[in-house]
Amino acid sequence: MPAPRVSLPILVTAWSVPALVLGQFALISGIPLAALLISSLRNSQPPALRWWSAGLTAVYLGVLALWLSNPESAPSLSKSMNPAVTAVFVASGVVVAIAHHVRKSPKVR
Repeated sequence: MPAPRVSLPILVTAWSVPALVLGQFALISGIPLAALLISSLRNSQPPALRWWSAGLTAVYLGVLALWLSNPESAPSLSKSMNPAVTAVFVASGVVVAIAHHVRKSPKVR
């Protein structure tokens, strides 16, 4: 039986996270990231996608916590991230988006 197709809204959400970070909208990327995490935690998703999405969420929350904990930080999350952190965040987002593209269907018992 062929694997079911990935839903288009999930793919758009997965790819929008790294695109928003690259476009200097890192704080707003939390909205599609939350939607991606919620959709990955549903029972119909393979467990590997749950881990990938949770990892990306952890990266986002770590960057957000560092920005919020430093009162002398830049006025926006995007400006407070150095290029290395931005690269890690974007690379993590791309990996999660690719994982959603190549996901395998859950085994039916």
